Amino acid sequence: MTEPSLRIRGLSKSFGGVRALGGVDLTVPMGQVHALLGHNGAGKSTLIKCLGGAFPPDAGTIGVGGRTYTRLSPRESIAAGVAIIFQTLSVVDALTVAENIFLGQEWTRFGRIDRKAQEEVAAGLLERVAARCSPRDRVGDLPMGQRQLVEIAKALSRSASVLVLDEPTAALSGAESDALAERVEDLRAQGLAIVYVTHLLSEVERLADAVTVLRDGRVAHHAPMTGQTRRELVRAIVGRAVGDEAGAEGSAPAREHGRGVHAGSADATPRAPDGTAPNEPGEVAGVGTPSDGPTEAPGDGPAVEQAKPDADRALNAAVSGADGEGVAGTVEAIVDDAAGEAAEPDGLGARDRTGGDTEDEGPAATVGATATDGGRPPAEQVVSVAARTPRRPDAPPAPPRLTVDGLCGPGFGPVSFAVAEGERVGLYGLMGSGRTRLLETLFGGRRATGGAVRVGERAVVITRPAQALAAGIALVPGDRRRQGLFPTLSAQDNALLPAVRPLARNGVRALGAERRVFEAVADAMGLRPARPKLAAGAFSGGNQQKLVLARWINGVHGVDVLLLDEPSQGVDVGARQEIHQVVSSLAAERKAAVLFASSDPEEIVALADRCLVVAGGRIVGELSGARLTEQALLSAVHQAGTDPVPPVSPSPVQGAA
Repeated sequence: MTEPSLRIRGLSKSFGGVRALGGVDLTVPMGQVHALLGHNGAGKSTLIKCLGGAFPPDAGTIGVGGRTYTRLSPRESIAAGVAIIFQTLSVVDALTVAENIFLGQEWTRFGRIDRKAQEEVAAGLLERVAARCSPRDRVGDLPMGQRQLVEIAKALSRSASVLVLDEPTAALSGAESDALAERVEDLRAQGLAIVYVTHLLSEVERLADAVTVLRDGRVAHHAPMTGQTRRELVRAIVGRAVGDEAGAEGSAPAREHGRGVHAGSADATPRAPDGTAPNEPGEVAGVGTPSDGPTEAPGDGPAVEQAKPDADRALNAAVSGADGEGVAGTVEAIVDDAAGEAAEPDGLGARDRTGGDTEDEGPAATVGATATDGGRPPAEQVVSVAARTPRRPDAPPAPPRLTVDGLCGPGFGPVSFAVAEGERVGLYGLMGSGRTRLLETLFGGRRATGGAVRVGERAVVITRPAQALAAGIALVPGDRRRQGLFPTLSAQDNALLPAVRPLARNGVRALGAERRVFEAVADAMGLRPARPKLAAGAFSGGNQQKLVLARWINGVHGVDVLLLDEPSQGVDVGARQEIHQVVSSLAAERKAAVLFASSDPEEIVALADRCLVVAGGRIVGELSGARLTEQALLSAVHQAGTDPVPPVSPSPVQGAA
């Protein structure tokens, strides 16, 4: 029998008393793709980081290529033949493809880098992974799929025998995902042992020879893929039987294109017999005690250190308004420049959250308008997490909450549509279709070149995020790490950034009120662990997404229109369902208009009342009711093609000065 390329035995790891891994075994032979599944927080990331040398295990052994280690440093891991390609790529945009491949292992001749030799070898490696780029191309100019192949070529340059791919298709288009799958099949044929971490069952069904499911830091299921059904895998992931939303037992993959099918859906997050949420082991780095202040996630380096001053500035601004507009919903726009612009955002009055319009009352009115719901305190206004609100094909028409008329901008338009109060409308399209640009323009992250936008009956002009917030429009961005989260701030500060100032009294933070609101929203969203002082960067991906979404459901900052870009990208089955439930409850209870973009047709079908199909920057179709199916979405978007948007003659944005 062939010696396995990777053999892990009894691997255990804890952080501050929280068990992340508890005696994990994993064996991957040469020439096999082994899928690694599990909830966010199940321990997948911790296992990968122990294998890569980022974390020393507390117990157990790691066997690579016939040698056994009790711990590995990053250098030893590479030397042993392990290559890990994380969801966040490590390529350097400013360098060429060849320079990236040989970064840290440069070839020299007479004391100088031998670029010609590097480029010749790089060309062979690129051919081996079927990359469509030149060794001299600048990596920053390449699409995401090609960057990923550069990372794989770099791994091959170091004679890797074990390749770990962490959510490799999370940011890829359907065509790029299919191309990557072909490369994975090629590498398997070349004899590599591949650990493939994903939440998408269609990828598992297509690629995996065997599967291991982690739950609560332990192996919950291990089996060859032959004979496995989606129902069995979902049961292993969530720890119980669930509704068969991932497809009939034994059925073929529901998708042949795009990002695949998420690992089923659950009705709720598994809880202990007493009803409390269990501790969330795994993927929780640098966990301290509850009395600790905000902590850093291990592995966060200079980039996180550099982000700290901006995070502190944003938090101070949220309390004092000294920077004008407090929170603008994304990290890149969280503090605006001029205080005066907040008081008079191009003539847009502040939204009274009881439904009317008021005159501008300065920054406190535009950002600090507190939701009033029958006089209840904010902690009691958090939306509930009930069962998903069913689609309403026969419901009487509700008045429009968001109306878009001829809106256009760089990369999209003109587009016209309306979203009624309490309605959830999906935007489905491939990468580059313009759906993200549309959402960013509605939130003020990009400037429109023409068209009109109304919230309710009021025409609004939105050129900055603060104006969108003043109009009652909020955004949950697609890249939560770069645009939605301050990883060094605490979970409570991240979740309550827009609420800090409204809750403050005489410019002093109301810490008791903040704690009560956070506890309510953490319970409503199933945040795990529900530790207010834990640094946001220490949470798993799904719980980080909950922290970003929590800003707009906390009952303090009213939201009339909620925009979401890829709301469940890279999150597990349980967190995905919880996020969908919260969004549905926001629409049902607050009558908010929900507009979300997704490249996953299963998510569109699960969450949307109606779907607008986007291709080439334009709306090319609409599906609702019984017509809203995964196959109909795939057919519509692929028939439409992805031709670039033709030039649009700019028209004045209505209402602009």
